[in-house]
Amino acid sequence: MTPTLTPAADLGLCPERLARLRAVMQDEVKRQRLPGAVMMVARHGQVAMFDKVGWQDPLVQSPMRLDSLFRIYSMTKPIVSVAVMMLMEQGQLLLGDAVAKYLPEYTNIPWQDAQGQLHPVKRAMTIQDLLRHTSGLTYEFLGQSPVQRQYAQINIGSRERDNDAFSKALAGVPLAFEPGSAWEYSRSTDVLGRLVEVVSGLSLGEYLQKNILQPLGMHDTAFAVPQAQWDRIAEPFPHDPDGGVPMRVIDVRKTPALESGGGGLVSTAQDYARFLQFMLNKGELDGMRLLAPHIIDFMTADHLGDIPLHHGDLGTLLPPGHGFGLGFAVRTSLGETSVPGSVGLYYWGGIAGTTFFVDPKLDMFALMLIQAPNQRDYYRPLFRNLVYASLLR
Repeated sequence: MTPTLTPAADLGLCPERLARLRAVMQDEVKRQRLPGAVMMVARHGQVAMFDKVGWQDPLVQSPMRLDSLFRIYSMTKPIVSVAVMMLMEQGQLLLGDAVAKYLPEYTNIPWQDAQGQLHPVKRAMTIQDLLRHTSGLTYEFLGQSPVQRQYAQINIGSRERDNDAFSKALAGVPLAFEPGSAWEYSRSTDVLGRLVEVVSGLSLGEYLQKNILQPLGMHDTAFAVPQAQWDRIAEPFPHDPDGGVPMRVIDVRKTPALESGGGGLVSTAQDYARFLQFMLNKGELDGMRLLAPHIIDFMTADHLGDIPLHHGDLGTLLPPGHGFGLGFAVRTSLGETSVPGSVGLYYWGGIAGTTFFVDPKLDMFALMLIQAPNQRDYYRPLFRNLVYASLLR
């Protein structure tokens, strides 16, 4: 069911300024820079805006739907991080445990420097390292280091390997740096997906469906789209509007062997909004509690401290005034960065452009689902700016 809208003014939001958010995005569609979007803004547990613009599939010009299905890519990571924290709460693992305790293929993996020299690690990679991306792992598309080139050579991103085969292939490549010594966005959450399987005895997809997605009423979220729902899949432009190159996205019509904990889920705005409200409610939704309030606070605190950042080639993933928690970027300073938001805000997004943020201080969340991979660094701050501009109190 589509959520009932509450008058924006009743929630401290300006209806005219929310209308401007829609108008700006509609203009981006008119200029053929954005295929389409679904947007939601919610505060105090009520929805002030739930709207759509543009095309679900620009090639055939099918209109965007409120229930369109999007490849959310790395917005999968927060959900899998919650799964790991649920296992921690149940006493099935400790965040300080070595990953090798559960996945022995990660025992004594050396790290390799930029010159190709191998070095023994000083301490083992931990589950906390995986959650906060200080594991020593990387992404093959972040640069051209010797380790990243090896990831590419073995096609580590293949969806044809299952999670077990993926984990073992990844463990056959050296680490990119000493665990705990730096933050680098990485395939860490894919490893967490395999960890969930080993600890729970279920496939990652089964675990998520049974313990998170179904309990939260996220009935359209999965690693593939059934054929009966193919007419709801949102698509990017066939060619990038800024460069003309073909836009390649994962084929969600085919069930993959790899259930990627780092980037494999498909979802809708309404489904993901339920997850964000669960987070904002500190672990509970509609009487279903999955995590304790203090565990949510723990996840959304900064876990980096003075650990330095490596950004690779994706730009500033963590801008000034931000740290990283357990599955989420976390705002630590009111100023410094170029977008508004309260201290304690947490957020993340997906490589195709999907984005969300949760502002506990203002009791608010917002999300925007798009399929515009090469324009994500423009639309994310634009969306954030326009949402905060609509706040009156």
